[in-house]
Amino acid sequence: MKRAIIRCGVAAFIATLALPAAPLEAEAQHPAGKVRHIGLLHPGTPPNPNVEAFRQGLRDLGYVEGQNIVIEYRWAEGMLDPLPSFAAELVRLNVDVIVTEGTPGARALKEATSTIPIVMARVGDPVGTGLVGSLARPGRNITGFSILGPELAGKRLELLKEIVPGLSHVTVVSNPANPHRALEFEWAERAASTLPVKLQLLGLHDPSEFEGTFSSSPQERAGFVVLGDPLLISHRAEIADLATKSRVPTISDRREFVEAGCLMSFGPNSDDLYRRAASYVDKILKGAKPPDLPVQQPTRFELVINLKTARALGLEIPPTLLVRADEVIE
Repeated sequence: MKRAIIRCGVAAFIATLALPAAPLEAEAQHPAGKVRHIGLLHPGTPPNPNVEAFRQGLRDLGYVEGQNIVIEYRWAEGMLDPLPSFAAELVRLNVDVIVTEGTPGARALKEATSTIPIVMARVGDPVGTGLVGSLARPGRNITGFSILGPELAGKRLELLKEIVPGLSHVTVVSNPANPHRALEFEWAERAASTLPVKLQLLGLHDPSEFEGTFSSSPQERAGFVVLGDPLLISHRAEIADLATKSRVPTISDRREFVEAGCLMSFGPNSDDLYRRAASYVDKILKGAKPPDLPVQQPTRFELVINLKTARALGLEIPPTLLVRADEVIE
């Protein structure tokens, strides 16, 4: 299914900011005193609450679009194929720093430039996927914030088992084109062996495959873990609807799925990661170099439960779990 790709850039502005530039090489240089240019390569669709959190983070640090910064947006609308060409566009624009989310976007940028600083606002395992050498010493021009954590995959299975008595089968739904998904399934496999739960990995390449996936699932003592890939996030409402109709409880790492109607999510607070990414952009614009900024891990996590979906599935959420939830959607 083809969808429109959105390019959104801000044209000319009259205000300037006298912050010293900290280019790595000529590719990233801009004369001192000019409006700073930020590239944002996002796999999703606008408007996006995480990007709004990033923009608010910049405002809190004194940056205002149209006054002292220009943000060049590139939205891939849930598709991975456009990411390399969008990355190349931002490099040609000679922006001061580029912010992205997800392993595919970070990989596209790493291949497009070795000099323009790259800040990963939310990425899986940057070491395991080869994006950085280590968390402490990330490398030449890339740093940011990771959601690295094998224990989170196991925690989602535990939460699902807590709600579904006798849970025995769990299907992990992912996009095979996303290199981080294989690592996340390995983490879930290790956790599943101790519960015990039988786990299977199901790759979805296209929305046309969604309906068959949920309708063919064993409905008794079964559950789904939906990984937060751009393709799946962009079709989260459809996934939530199919899961509810098939009476399959579903958990994800992103609250967006629960807001769309899935049962539950547990994972890092993405807004917090994006606000922290704004602080790294600020440091880089003031002279810091990416190799000196370690890749950081999440400090805030959130459990979100959709009580309306639970009732539709005929499930009773244990009171002890409701108390632990950061948000309950009625």
